[in-house]
Amino acid sequence: MTGPTTHSPSTLPADDPNLWLEDVTGDDALAWVREHNEQTVAAFTATDEFTRLETGIRTILDTDARIPYVRRRGDYLYNFWRDARHVRGLWRRTTMDEYRSDTTEWEILVDVDELAEREGENWVWSGAQVLRPEQDRALISLSRGGADAVVVREFDLTTGTFDDTATGFHTDEAKTDIGWIDSENIYIGTDFGEGSLTDSGYPRIAKRWHRGTPLADAVTVFEGERTDVAVSAWHDSTPGFERSFVERAVDFYTSQRFQIRGDGTLARIDTPEDARISVYREWLLIRPRSPWTVDGTTHPAGSLLAARYDAYLAGDRTLTTLFTPDEHTSLEQYAWTRHHLLLVTLTDVRSAVHVLTPNENGWEKTTLDGLPAMTSTEIIDTDPRESDDFFLNASGYLTPATLVHGTVGGPLEALKAAPEFFDTTGLSVTQHFATSDDGTRVPYFVVRRDDAPAGPTLLYGYGGFENSLTPAYSGITGTAWLQRGGTYVVANIRGGGEYGPEWHTQAVREGRHLVYEDFAAVARDLVARGITTPAQLGAQGGSNGGLLMGVMLTTYPELFGAIVCQVPLLDMKRYHLLLAGASWTAEYGDPDNPDDWAFISEYSPYQNVRADADMDVRYPPILIATSTRDDRVHPGHARKMTARLESEGHPVHYYENIEGGHGGAADNAQAAFKSALTYTFLWDHLAKPSSDIERVDYDSPESVKSNRATT
Repeated sequence: MTGPTTHSPSTLPADDPNLWLEDVTGDDALAWVREHNEQTVAAFTATDEFTRLETGIRTILDTDARIPYVRRRGDYLYNFWRDARHVRGLWRRTTMDEYRSDTTEWEILVDVDELAEREGENWVWSGAQVLRPEQDRALISLSRGGADAVVVREFDLTTGTFDDTATGFHTDEAKTDIGWIDSENIYIGTDFGEGSLTDSGYPRIAKRWHRGTPLADAVTVFEGERTDVAVSAWHDSTPGFERSFVERAVDFYTSQRFQIRGDGTLARIDTPEDARISVYREWLLIRPRSPWTVDGTTHPAGSLLAARYDAYLAGDRTLTTLFTPDEHTSLEQYAWTRHHLLLVTLTDVRSAVHVLTPNENGWEKTTLDGLPAMTSTEIIDTDPRESDDFFLNASGYLTPATLVHGTVGGPLEALKAAPEFFDTTGLSVTQHFATSDDGTRVPYFVVRRDDAPAGPTLLYGYGGFENSLTPAYSGITGTAWLQRGGTYVVANIRGGGEYGPEWHTQAVREGRHLVYEDFAAVARDLVARGITTPAQLGAQGGSNGGLLMGVMLTTYPELFGAIVCQVPLLDMKRYHLLLAGASWTAEYGDPDNPDDWAFISEYSPYQNVRADADMDVRYPPILIATSTRDDRVHPGHARKMTARLESEGHPVHYYENIEGGHGGAADNAQAAFKSALTYTFLWDHLAKPSSDIERVDYDSPESVKSNRATT
């Protein structure tokens, strides 16, 4: 087996010649974007085949047969819905009895299309918070074009109108953190003016804001440091257990938490700063991300511990272990109902649901049976203030989603089922394990026809921030890829959370190379098993997965026939200076620190581009896509990488959606176009390899020697 392409980073001029492309809305930069968009659109969208594919995807996104997922708040189930007639969407609600009906009647609360047209704004829905326990008001967040920055406006659920009066709560556009305390007060963190945001662009200050008073008069409850990621305050209105809390996120994975006492002073919740914690009624739950020793007992990373909250705050360290991970099993998700705790565990990325019940004898554990076979399950919603009801979603690569409703101790009810969007006859799902460079077994799923020869294969990966990639049905992937004869693969590489926190923590900072070695190992294993060939193997990833794609391009080019790189990080020398980038230094390291830059520079794609003339193994063609309105990952990453690849003679296509935020699309029409463009690019290059793309045997000594040459 070959190792990665290794070489010293190119030295870019001190004044990066592509720096001007970081000017997001500058006239010259947008002219460059439009020129590249036109070239890409002309290259891939002018055929009848593309039109049929785009139309088919749009039909899937718009169909009324989709499951309308809901959140229960009091007597109502709330849902946000987009379809062909409601491009921007509807916020609506219904009752449980109506929801069970095949012809559910919905009460329309906010028609975002009508609102946007009436106000002349490009509104995109960003969520709502309903006041508890009254359930008569909501704080609605709207973004312009899908950005993370939002405008928050109070909505009266009794009249169905926005409260835009002087006494209503409403904020200017910002990355705002907001939540109800009671009908007259809220906690808010926003852009209060100079110095009120962290270097990451999130709130540094949390305040208590009283109705009818100017925001400038809101009372500060906590101030963090400029170098923190964010500060957030919130209120728990559970009757009999009303409490307020504040959290100071020092970095992406470490936080300090406090309870706000009635007199405004703070009581520190003394748990490990890298642990995830939650407080519900009398219980404190703690999930450490690193081993934690208490009173002589070491609790492993990824375990779940319970303590009596008031006693713990007073110094008692009596802990009950609710979950202990092992080599194959991790805790993926947990949520309270009124009297029980639901756990979702993963065993080699296969899920199970358990119910834990505290009683006078400790904690009783049962497994929830009756869920659809061969599916992955997630908790969609519970309403612990009201009942022991829960909603679960069960889905698999070849099994459409089923929304399951239940009450702990009662039968499960399949409330809604999504339709099949593609024919699964002859398709199967298998799980395999590749061996990474350090000997670690890396799982991956393969979806393909049982009798398929080696052929076009799409390998998807992410590998970051402890996000797990679990099996899920995608009508778009099935229609655009599997039905055309392609093979679809998902790699559960390190950096994710499939095996708990340590699967992630070993791959942060100086361990980042493990993410890329794992993905490359899966790529090689696919070829070794005869599933595909390097010329027919494509790779796709977005955001942190876009960084993964950039590394595959510049470090492992011999493994792939085409790459799709979406909303990516690519210039790791400057990522921390752009938008929310400073919040990710705990994941990647600080490039301003010479010791950190030493390992970041080994893989940073933008700095590691080599000239085509210097290579025996050429870079595969790449489609780089981003969004102008992405205010999380700066579009300058994608723009500058494209310009650099072009200047060095590499095949690159570029598309930038003028709207869409970090998700890349603001509505279903944009999402359908983006998906059709992606799958058309991949199919053109992998099912019909271009004759002018020279491929070299990636196991040949000549290839190894060439790929390891320095720039």
